[in-house]
Amino acid sequence: MKRSLVWLALAALGLVGTVPAQNKPRARGLGVPFDGSPGPLDAITDVAGVEVGHTTLIRGDGAAAVRTGVTAVLPRGKGSFDQVFAGWFSLNGNGEMTGTTWIEEGGLLEGPILITNTHSVGVVRDAVIAWRLRHAPPDAGGYAWSLPVVAETWDGYLNDANGFHVKESDVFAALDGAAGGRVAEGNVGGGTGMVCHEFKGGIGTASRKLDAAEPGGYTVGVLVQANYGLRRQLRIAGVPVGQEIAEPSPRREAEGSIIVVVATDAPLLPHQLKRLARRVPLGLARMGSTSGNGSGDIFIAFSTANPGAARSSGTISLTMLPNERMSPLFDAVAGAVEESVCNALVAAETMTGRDGHRVVALPHDRLKEVLRKYSRLVER
Repeated sequence: MKRSLVWLALAALGLVGTVPAQNKPRARGLGVPFDGSPGPLDAITDVAGVEVGHTTLIRGDGAAAVRTGVTAVLPRGKGSFDQVFAGWFSLNGNGEMTGTTWIEEGGLLEGPILITNTHSVGVVRDAVIAWRLRHAPPDAGGYAWSLPVVAETWDGYLNDANGFHVKESDVFAALDGAAGGRVAEGNVGGGTGMVCHEFKGGIGTASRKLDAAEPGGYTVGVLVQANYGLRRQLRIAGVPVGQEIAEPSPRREAEGSIIVVVATDAPLLPHQLKRLARRVPLGLARMGSTSGNGSGDIFIAFSTANPGAARSSGTISLTMLPNERMSPLFDAVAGAVEESVCNALVAAETMTGRDGHRVVALPHDRLKEVLRKYSRLVER
């Protein structure tokens, strides 16, 4: 306990960046009902090998308040640069995810996925390349290259976004600090300054473990950076929570964005992973999202199956789940996306940032009252 208090004090001063997993409430713990069975961690790291790291930057106030950071998702962890099959989908393209044209063309993700704020995409992309050059060996011809996947959502209401506060060292810290196990949620990493349905938003994660009788007992894990939506749209477990907790919000922006990363150990090829990414909006719709004109809703899915698929010589033998057996995976994606956004809202804490702007957290007691009113609360 003492160590965590010291760390939080240093973090508040902006003297540390990487974020340990935290003992924060989660949506299931409050009694929010969800369909499907989660993995043991109920996190994207339930997919074996996946690691997540955060760098959180919180310092200062007024016009120069820093409330931002970087989140890294490494498909096979820091110890492997074996590429994975991937697919992506843009529901509404008022946002950025670099590297997707090669994923569309080649079907392979060759490195980690980074998420940050809109005006830091460039420095994060360059830093990932520098980190890769330090850690990854060149190919057989001595050639080293990288087309990183870096995505963003806008945190300019709480953060001095034009101050360009994310640096190369912050990206290195997120990557080097990535680990399996529990994942910190809420006001952390790239989600530090984000707002969701006019409540404090940020990072959330969840997973689904399929039954052995379903396709192979595979796992689907999801991580979101949630920064979208209006208060009145918010629905949790089918309940109009945003209309029931209708106190006005001072935030001016009517729309925002969300980045979603889907991981699975099911043996899927790129076109099938694109099909998974296209199911993400079904989970967001359950939360009330309508993906407005100004929203950047961009999703990527990858599979940790088929190691060695990027080998440059010989022929490669692959395994593939038949399309006819994919429906349970679609259901798992929608459910894990819904729960991930709920977890981001539940874990996030009230924050005051740039120019004194204040965004309140979703009040847990009020949420439980509303769910109980509609007979949707799972009593603990």
